[in-house]
Amino acid sequence: MPEIKKAGIPLNEAKKAAILIHGRGATASSILTLSNHLNLNGFALFAPQGEGNTWYPYSFMAPDQQNRIALESSIATLESVWKQIEHAGIKPEQVYFIGFSQGACLSLEFAARNAQKLGGIIAFTGGLIGEKLQPEKYAGDFEGTPVFIGSSDRDFHVPATRIKESAALMEKMGAKVKTWLFDDPEHTIRQEEIEWVNKNILM
Repeated sequence: MPEIKKAGIPLNEAKKAAILIHGRGATASSILTLSNHLNLNGFALFAPQGEGNTWYPYSFMAPDQQNRIALESSIATLESVWKQIEHAGIKPEQVYFIGFSQGACLSLEFAARNAQKLGGIIAFTGGLIGEKLQPEKYAGDFEGTPVFIGSSDRDFHVPATRIKESAALMEKMGAKVKTWLFDDPEHTIRQEEIEWVNKNILM
């Protein structure tokens, strides 16, 4: 069973839940520190731990076969967290996905494979996973779910072209997507992103 760190208020007392997904080389504990900066009071927080501190071994745009086994295992980990939240009676529109880098990619990928009305998806530097985007992989209707994707306009790991393609595909699936590409080379989470998300998604 995957290790899942929990924080915030107990699930049986919560009306909202957030799943926070760490980046490559990071930990569940480290991504939970984001809760010090985001408006997550009153949330039950879940942070799964990737095996070996990663969710898949190669670039998110590597040939699909290279990542397939690890990626499907990681999707299954998110599915198990989702089921815990669902079993507690929290509605999908009160569930939020928050990820950075590899975790942002995984957040977008899981949500698009299971599109429905969610509280929100917050992807700090990420895009949908695959050598090429395959719209047939994704199903459902986001029904206006707010999605934020922020990144450098020249990030070394996540090309701006893939961010734009991902946003367009998710918009076709009914999401309300905000992309924000910054004129800097940094692979990080910026204060401007935190402030926008707090004001527009985590109100």
